[in-house]
Amino acid sequence: MSREHDLELVAAVEPVVERLMAEHRERREHWYAHDYVPWEQGRSFREEPWEESQATLSPEVRTSLVLNLLTEDNLPYYHAEIASHMPEGSALERWTHLWTAEEGQHSIALRSYLLTSRNCDPRALENDRLHTMEAGHHTGRADLPALFVYTSAQELATRVSHRNAGKLADDPVAYEIMARIASDENHHFLFYRGVAAALLEQEPDSMLEAINRVFGNFTMPGTSIPGFVRRAVDMAKAGVYNLRIHHDRVLLPLIRDWGIENLTGLTAKARELQEKVMEIPATVLRKAEIFERRMGIVPA
Repeated sequence: MSREHDLELVAAVEPVVERLMAEHRERREHWYAHDYVPWEQGRSFREEPWEESQATLSPEVRTSLVLNLLTEDNLPYYHAEIASHMPEGSALERWTHLWTAEEGQHSIALRSYLLTSRNCDPRALENDRLHTMEAGHHTGRADLPALFVYTSAQELATRVSHRNAGKLADDPVAYEIMARIASDENHHFLFYRGVAAALLEQEPDSMLEAINRVFGNFTMPGTSIPGFVRRAVDMAKAGVYNLRIHHDRVLLPLIRDWGIENLTGLTAKARELQEKVMEIPATVLRKAEIFERRMGIVPA
């Protein structure tokens, strides 16, 4: 898909973007990380070096919070990739700036909490952050339809992951911080889902191709994090985020919300893609069942 075609699509959905952005500003309540962080718990790491015995959260929850934080740290790469598609002066460019500003507070809140509560090794965290940022991150979604399909799924997945991590934390402060971050992710998800729906109406062929491609090969934006696979498995076993959750809480809701099954007036190619998209959840569910049997997990 050419840059010129992307520009035409952006122009076609500009009124929808303006409406969704106005709804977002009215709906989202701004918050301040410093109001939630337990600063009174903070102590000097130079005078009192970190030891694991100081941690108050379970290893599984700490793993989840650190992995979520390192994922949030990649914000500059997410911004650069998304912004490259947005025409100067467009509503989508203004949205991308707003989204980046709001997302930036998530890593501030998470890092401040983990350090003040001593629920992470500060040296290991910084080493992992440096490694992750040096490695960079690119989703590989070079076309506009795939970008909005991916951001819709990713924002929803992140909302679920943050919320579940907070629920598993035996700490009301961690719960409240993760609930706040998850709420932001939900507001962002609603925006991206709405833009994707408008694009699907404008150009079903390319959007169905993008949905099939993204849903069939979906990965969370954290694969460059050191030990990502091991940490992701720990999160999956703990019930923070796994394939069954992905199936139940991301794939099925988006397929339903976009009305994929009920789309009509499609070309032969689009109908074929429609069928492929509808088959993806069953494939993911089979993989989830295999993982659960291997790990001895009883589905909730």
